[in-house]
Amino acid sequence: MAQQAAAPGPADGLPPAGSPCPEHALPLSGFCCAERRPVCARCCPCPLDHRLRPLALEAAHRRVSSRGPPAGRQAGSSATGRAPGASPSSLGSAPSRQQCHRGGSGCLLFLAGLSPVSAPNRQQCHRGSAPGVAATASVGFLPLVHVAVERLWAPPLAWAQPRKPPARKPPLGTFPTGGSSTGEAAAHTLLHFRLFQAEPNKIVDECEKLQLQSGAISKYVAGVLPEKKQQVVSAASKAREVLIQRLNLVRNLCDSEEQRLLDLIHSEEERAHQNILTQQVHWTESLRKLDALRNYMVAMITATDDSSLVQAEEEIFERAEEAEGILKPQESEKLNFNPRCIQSPLVSRLWASAVLCWASGKYEVHIDEKTVSPLLVLSEDKKTLTFSPKKARVDLDSPARFNHWPNALAEESFCAGIHAWRVRVTKSGAYKLGVSYGSLPRKGAGPDARLGYNPSSWVFSRYDKEFQFSHNDRHQEVELLKCPAEIGILVDLDAGELLFYDPESGAILHAHQELFTAPVYPSFAVADHGISLLR
Repeated sequence: MAQQAAAPGPADGLPPAGSPCPEHALPLSGFCCAERRPVCARCCPCPLDHRLRPLALEAAHRRVSSRGPPAGRQAGSSATGRAPGASPSSLGSAPSRQQCHRGGSGCLLFLAGLSPVSAPNRQQCHRGSAPGVAATASVGFLPLVHVAVERLWAPPLAWAQPRKPPARKPPLGTFPTGGSSTGEAAAHTLLHFRLFQAEPNKIVDECEKLQLQSGAISKYVAGVLPEKKQQVVSAASKAREVLIQRLNLVRNLCDSEEQRLLDLIHSEEERAHQNILTQQVHWTESLRKLDALRNYMVAMITATDDSSLVQAEEEIFERAEEAEGILKPQESEKLNFNPRCIQSPLVSRLWASAVLCWASGKYEVHIDEKTVSPLLVLSEDKKTLTFSPKKARVDLDSPARFNHWPNALAEESFCAGIHAWRVRVTKSGAYKLGVSYGSLPRKGAGPDARLGYNPSSWVFSRYDKEFQFSHNDRHQEVELLKCPAEIGILVDLDAGELLFYDPESGAILHAHQELFTAPVYPSFAVADHGISLLR
């Protein structure tokens, strides 16, 4: 059985365990290898610090080191543990064939390693040479084969000189095993050998990873990319066929719709011509009758005496009644061409979509700050109107500002051509959108300044779930299946058409025919949350 390490005492140059620390008055509990002095728990607070060693182990180390080299060791051996001139690898050439002498005590175990704790750089067996300390249990015990490999790779002069202790904290994984530089060098030797042994394995792993990565890339380049290329060619060809097929269908449908509408136009034209011819014949015959009656009466007056006039009085009154039966010509819609004959949901949707796409970004509509009601808040970019029940402090005396109704007009006006703009109305449940003349009154709570209640404004409005078109206090209900998130307003001033359009579904919400006689301004009204002009 191995004996326990002796307690420190004055013979070791160390104070007894439990002696008070002169600095902190706490019991001394260890030996600091860096400062080379006994320390307490406060001097070195971390008990796992690599610089801290128990006082008992330090005392045992000092006792063993003070004995000198063992008697069984050759006088010509160097400090490196091998004979002069011998190769470094000869240290562990046959560790299983050399016997341990343990200072001449006749230990019959074979040499197994090097222990810098018990005797620096001395070969020993598994039983160890330090009293009470087993070699295999010592953290400083190095197998001979590890030491042989380390010495084989180290410079020749390094074996003749002891290594100095490192100035900085040793790397993770090393443990101080002795107070001398030889013990610390041995621990560093073990770490260096382990790193030396692990590096080739890491390189082999990296080579395998690179090889696998190269194989995956080669497989991807040789197999996947050509297949992807073929798929792209096939998908593009199919997309072209689908596009051409759809456009041909749209084109054929448009051609059919065009022919149908042209036939309707021709029929409407023929109808109007026929009515005009009928009216022409009718009024020509009426003129002939009136001329004949007038000539008859003139002849009766000039060529007939009074007695004859009295006798012909009854005939004259009959002809006069016949002339009274011929009414004056009146305006008739039958004599006019009906432009509604060209109304087509397909053409209207395509036309509205095309105009909105064409006009998108071409015309910018901004809200005129001078017209904004005090119940509305205008954003900095002049695109958003937000309803606010609290009236803002603005100049109500401005002639352009609405002082009662929550209305606002745009800065831009249009007098000719086609114009379109879009408004986002998702958040609002009460709004009005449309156009109005610049002569629209701005003051008062009467209908003259209320959008849709006067001859100067045309608006599409929503209140909760009800939609309607309003003009001159005439309201037309509009039935919608869902509330639109955006509304496009399109005005064709040359054709005299105002159209409200849902860009998302492509549906025409309402269309109105009107020949505008003055420039129109985009008009807005908000009574719930806000609306925003879109670019």
